[in-house]
Amino acid sequence: MPKPLDHRARNREYDQRRGSARERGYNSRWEKARKTYLMRNPLCVMCAKENRVTAANVVDHVIPHKGSTELFWDTSNWAALCFHCHNSTKQREERGRFQAVDVDGWPIG
Repeated sequence: MPKPLDHRARNREYDQRRGSARERGYNSRWEKARKTYLMRNPLCVMCAKENRVTAANVVDHVIPHKGSTELFWDTSNWAALCFHCHNSTKQREERGRFQAVDVDGWPIG
């Protein structure tokens, strides 16, 4: 019986399939567009919804582009996020593991 892949091996396989950041469009043109977008949208939109003021440092694709250059460059599909919101909250939402909570931290619904 084959041994299940560990978490790191699965991540390596996924990264190899999806290609490098440069192959996915994250090049000097992207860096320039990202910098301009963050200058115009300096605050994290997810933190703002929670009445927190946090500097944004990531431009997120609201709808994952999955290789679509049209969706990749559609600025109406971009959102300014802080590292925390992008790397935790947004990732949980995309994976379907996001659970809304009330002010006391209890799950809603």
